[in-house]
Amino acid sequence: MLTADHLRTQYLAFFRSKGHTVISGASLIPENDPTVLFTTAGMHPLVPYLLGEPHPGGRRLTDVQKCVRTGDIDAVGDASHLTFFEMLGNWSLGDYFKKEAITWSYEFLTSPQWLGFSPDRLSVTVFCGEAGVPKDEESIAIWKSLGIPAERIHALPKEDNWWGPAGLTGPCGPDTEMFIDTGKAACSPACRPGCRCGKYIEIWNDVFMQYNKTADGRYEPLKQNNVDTGMGVERTICMMNGCQTVYETELFAPLMAQIRALATARPADEAAAVRAERIIADHMRTSVFILGDPKGGVKPGNLGANYVLRRLIRRSVRYAKLLGIAPGYSRALAETVIANYRHVYPELETARETVLSELTAEEDRFEKTLASGQREFDKVAGALRQHGQTTLSGRTAFKLYDTYGFPLEFTEELAAEQGLTVDRAGYEEAFKKHQELSRQGDSTFKGGLADNTVATTRLHTATHLLHQALQIVLGPHALQKGSNITPERLRFDFAHHEKVTPEQLAEVERIVNGIIARDLPITCETMPFEQARGSGATALFAAKYGEEVKVFTVGDFSKEVCGGPHAARTGELGAFKIQKEEASSAGVRRIKAVLA
Repeated sequence: MLTADHLRTQYLAFFRSKGHTVISGASLIPENDPTVLFTTAGMHPLVPYLLGEPHPGGRRLTDVQKCVRTGDIDAVGDASHLTFFEMLGNWSLGDYFKKEAITWSYEFLTSPQWLGFSPDRLSVTVFCGEAGVPKDEESIAIWKSLGIPAERIHALPKEDNWWGPAGLTGPCGPDTEMFIDTGKAACSPACRPGCRCGKYIEIWNDVFMQYNKTADGRYEPLKQNNVDTGMGVERTICMMNGCQTVYETELFAPLMAQIRALATARPADEAAAVRAERIIADHMRTSVFILGDPKGGVKPGNLGANYVLRRLIRRSVRYAKLLGIAPGYSRALAETVIANYRHVYPELETARETVLSELTAEEDRFEKTLASGQREFDKVAGALRQHGQTTLSGRTAFKLYDTYGFPLEFTEELAAEQGLTVDRAGYEEAFKKHQELSRQGDSTFKGGLADNTVATTRLHTATHLLHQALQIVLGPHALQKGSNITPERLRFDFAHHEKVTPEQLAEVERIVNGIIARDLPITCETMPFEQARGSGATALFAAKYGEEVKVFTVGDFSKEVCGGPHAARTGELGAFKIQKEEASSAGVRRIKAVLA
């Protein structure tokens, strides 16, 4: 049996043998990227290098990256969709391109020395060409040279074979995807890789990043051709071990067994029961990893990443109710997730108490919300019966979903118990309108450091000055917990357990403006990470970096490990003004400031 541990080790060893440097995976919480709420791919921390900046580790890199994607949350519960997964990745930063990438992917998948999949089980897809970008004939020719017959090479449109950008802007390009045939019968003559019937499971994707999508929607050629690949750990061990679903693998089996042991009821519809078990397992695992992330700062809430976490936990609670699982279950399931992963991700054990307390508190809070939703349903159902009607409107069903978190299936079950039906078409219409309003899924607003304009660069430098000033005024505990920068303002979260007084804020502002007035030089030096730490540089997000890092020094005032960019001198910044100080979450304060 191929274990997840063995797969991770094998993958990194294979690409190390091809001249790649192994780098550390990044935090699930993106640093200085306001266009996404979570790290959705291994390329997130590498965007500056994909755009042409030299990476300390060289031009060939490989790693294991934790990822969260919630755009397909409603698909969770099938055989393969997950909200959290581990992605094995390798990159070429202006080095090799399609021939090497595809050839190595094929070798790792099919060589008996590595994974040993039969080539006969492999089908691939390529970009068919559109919108001024030609068909990927080069990839087709490479696959044919490796022995993949034409009938197992499928040319598909942009929605299938184009990747990126991860947010609203950034590197992107055509891809070629690799699918393993499960051996199931085709659902129809049109069945092909990408079909949702389950015959084909995608396990690897080679993205050929040739373009940069700009804020105005244009695709500009990158200065260098890059390769960004991703192989899912869960799906790969599923296919290697002959499992029917990812939930049968070692990564989920203990959790699934525990859920079944806790359940005291089972819906008559077996498929609905199985789906509920899978949703609980997936959402609990994802929640544990978000809460246990070393960067911290994400708690259940009503905005951004906090809202995504809240939705995952509450959705799990809803399905736990469906299975008759008693309140308090989240703590037990979280313990199982931590036990299953702590040898790979020891940070989960470190954050154990935080994870357990946050899950328990949110589960308790939703018990009250769930009761309110039930009362709303009962009120609507009573009004329908009073008027001799038997159909619950789609708009009402969507309100129950959006406001109280009731999934459509849950509402339909409640309706059936009272002799009512639900207008599914109306619900789908309301849901579609909602999706159109939030089409970007995991994305947030457009502004931010991602655009690298002069304004955001100066504000980024200002956050470093603010960070140092806060530690001077409040103490060394006032460490950064997050930041968000637009061309208009900066937002900076930091550790502090009480409101910052007006006098303290004034002192912070005075210190920052004093450093700006001195017009200190800002220098950058690349050095080994351990040397950087030894030199006194602040390094808050060490997991992002490889063995060598960039250290930005502001005169004699501050020294910090950072990816940049920064102004050349502090005098370029202008006047620094704090506009607001407020609570962000428990033990975390937030400052919003501008440069005039």
